[in-house]
Amino acid sequence: MGDENEIHRDSRNDLHSYANPREIQITHVDLDLDVSFDEKTLTGSALLSIDRLVADANRLVVDTRDLKIQRVEVRDAGGDFSQTTFELGGSDPILGTPLSIAVPAGAVAVRIHYGTNPGASGLQWLDPPQTAGKLQPFLFTQSQAIHARSWIPLQDTPGVRVTYAATIRTPPELRAVMSAELTPVPHAPAGEHRFVMEQAIPPYLIALAVGDLVFEPMSERTGVWAEPSVVKRAAREFEDTESMMQAVESLYGPYRWGRYDLLVLPPSFPFGGMENPRLTFATPTILAGDKSLVSLVAHELAHSWSGNLVTNATWRDFWLNEGFTVYVENRIQEAVFGRERALMEATLEVQELEAELARFKPADQILHVDLSGRDPDEGFTSVPYIKGMLFLLSLEAAAGRPAFDAFLRNYFDHFAFQSITTADFLKYLEETLLKENPAISEQVPIAEWVSEPGLPPGFPRPASNAFSKVREEARRWLAGETAASGIAASEWVTQQWLHFLRALPDSLDDSKIRELDTAFGFSKSGNSEILHQWLLIAVRNEFADTNEELERFLTAVGRRKFLKPLYEELVKTPDGLARARTIYAKAKPGYHPIAVATIDDILARAEP
Repeated sequence: MGDENEIHRDSRNDLHSYANPREIQITHVDLDLDVSFDEKTLTGSALLSIDRLVADANRLVVDTRDLKIQRVEVRDAGGDFSQTTFELGGSDPILGTPLSIAVPAGAVAVRIHYGTNPGASGLQWLDPPQTAGKLQPFLFTQSQAIHARSWIPLQDTPGVRVTYAATIRTPPELRAVMSAELTPVPHAPAGEHRFVMEQAIPPYLIALAVGDLVFEPMSERTGVWAEPSVVKRAAREFEDTESMMQAVESLYGPYRWGRYDLLVLPPSFPFGGMENPRLTFATPTILAGDKSLVSLVAHELAHSWSGNLVTNATWRDFWLNEGFTVYVENRIQEAVFGRERALMEATLEVQELEAELARFKPADQILHVDLSGRDPDEGFTSVPYIKGMLFLLSLEAAAGRPAFDAFLRNYFDHFAFQSITTADFLKYLEETLLKENPAISEQVPIAEWVSEPGLPPGFPRPASNAFSKVREEARRWLAGETAASGIAASEWVTQQWLHFLRALPDSLDDSKIRELDTAFGFSKSGNSEILHQWLLIAVRNEFADTNEELERFLTAVGRRKFLKPLYEELVKTPDGLARARTIYAKAKPGYHPIAVATIDDILARAEP
């Protein structure tokens, strides 16, 4: 067994930040930034309000990455600014560069004047041809996990929560949106936008986007921001958002962030979604036309409780964000779309987890994963998401759903607007649910779930009756009992098609692949999940008929979930590696820096 005491040792120490919040902690960030698409930079200042926790502390240390620091000032309690000294430390490829600032006695705030680098890891600058409208440029941020430091000098650790405000100046024809409330400023010039976030959030949830954006309301408190050619289609796809909100509120308490809007980004966005408060950033790849992929909306909405309200204090505790969120997402799906839909989604997720566990070394199969010396982005696997969800399902099965729901609701209330560690959660679990239900400890091997690789025996495996019919149809076709055109699939939903494609063997003859494509048109599917699964089959079997569609997909989509498996499959053969390099050379300018780092690593490891 793992060392349970290890979980409790200095568990709040964030190895991915240079900051010194135990001595001087930032409490509020006020940004004043100019957006330059010509230079691909943000320039201006960050005013950091501070709380001196150690009386004689005289230096504030913040995180930066490739920022151009121009000068630094301190402000006293009377509001007067004076220049102060600062020092940039050595640069680390993962952590960036510490900025140490002299903070004399009596200083209550620090103002840093700076500019970003055009290649900042947390910013993506898109030229007009890379957008839906093709007429205006676009900028968006992606601050999770430790990319906020590439566009804001601050204590870039989820253990520090800040309120924030921002004045953003853009070209007058463009709109800025943020993970904060837009606050009208009388007589403000065109292109000047003011935002305020009154609830304290971790820095990775500070978010900005600028582009040709319009708004479409869906309910009194929900709506969609997107480019004009996308916004109405997105609003139709996401029209159940209000029902989702009501479902989760009935389970786990009120939504505490005011509005819940979504921003549909250009396809280069490297993730499915990002749960920025008040404004989820979403990939256009979920616009399937039939609401079949809106589990992503349920997931990002669930983060309004698990992640945004109660946050992992370090990236080692990431499962506290994602495992809880997948669990809540599944409950939302069940309430809005029915239990069978929720079971299908969960079954597919467990399939993905088991496939990854088979490839992972034991250390990467652990919930409370050790990320020492590693980029926290490497921890964004299915383990914190799906293994975390299965752990909670185990607790639910042992406690009973009513008792577990009450526990979760109290948990969100108890730790609201706090950042916590795995040790904090386990202590609360012990003092509440386990104290009230001692038999749970005998039924659920808690230490094994948290600190050991793999999945404990007898975990509650989701299963869908709808999938048994799919497996039977796949068996009959593979056995030659029926032609592809005879597969009884007229009423299948996306999740059943995905299960069918995953049920096929790794090796298929060209004739069998071609038969399926002729019958169902997978290679021309408008559903990104189905197309991705089909292209994986084609690449695995070196099926040349889909080469053109594969290149189109890899150059049009920047979502890392799709890119990583396809490139990993391509590089397994010499011809595939050559094709991967050729396609990547064309696609790379449109990929986000996070995706670029991922594909660079895949290609580097594939070098002979």
